[in-house]
Amino acid sequence: MTTARTARTAWTAEERQREIVRVARATGSVDVTALATDLGVAKETVRRDLRVLEDHGLLRRTHGGAYPVESAGFETTLAFRATSHVPEKRRIAAAAAELLGDAETVFVDEGFTPQLVAEALPRDRPLTVVTASLPVAGSLAEAETISVLLLGGRVRSGTLATVDHWTTKMLAGFVIDLAFIGANGISREHGLTTPDPAVSEVKSQAIRSARRTVFAGVHTKFGAVSFCRFAEVGALEAIVTSTLLPAAEAHRYSLLGPQVVRV
Repeated sequence: MTTARTARTAWTAEERQREIVRVARATGSVDVTALATDLGVAKETVRRDLRVLEDHGLLRRTHGGAYPVESAGFETTLAFRATSHVPEKRRIAAAAAELLGDAETVFVDEGFTPQLVAEALPRDRPLTVVTASLPVAGSLAEAETISVLLLGGRVRSGTLATVDHWTTKMLAGFVIDLAFIGANGISREHGLTTPDPAVSEVKSQAIRSARRTVFAGVHTKFGAVSFCRFAEVGALEAIVTSTLLPAAEAHRYSLLGPQVVRV
């Protein structure tokens, strides 16, 4: 962010807020103190801007800052996801993989956390893994005990996963024991959501094809709402997240049906 503009003339509230969103999307998060310095305003002004942006569904506030909410017009890339909350995602993925039970056929969703789930799956027993994700397929391809079925379709550049009718038609032909699902947001009011309708269709079909569904996601997913709803919370057998999601909030989700595992 340049400070030359600040030296010449003050930012309007709308300009400040637009700049805050731009920086958040470019860097993954913003800090109140740094924003106040760069924009030449008081910290309370920045906090007020963040409240406005959160009310508009563009940012989620944290202690001392905020991070961008994915929406119909904005979605982080797989490469970016691989740099944020990584230790938390690894703990969650390992705990999710432990819910495999006696499943022999597994769907693994696109996204970095599901990719970590795939890497945590056992190698000492036969498994068939169905996925739309090229990185997931690549990470499992050399495992001798795992058969990988990669769903065909159009590859999305940001997530390196296939979508569209080829993908969903192929997926509809399977009966899957367990689906590991990701989402851009999960809320008690709106369920599981994602920005892209094509991605939403794949996720919906995976849940329809699966006997059991497990959602694995970091605490920042909770309360976030994106454009396309693909499942209700009650469709899940389990939710796996971290202890950064407050116990009281985890209990509220469990009242809708799924077991909630915090690690």
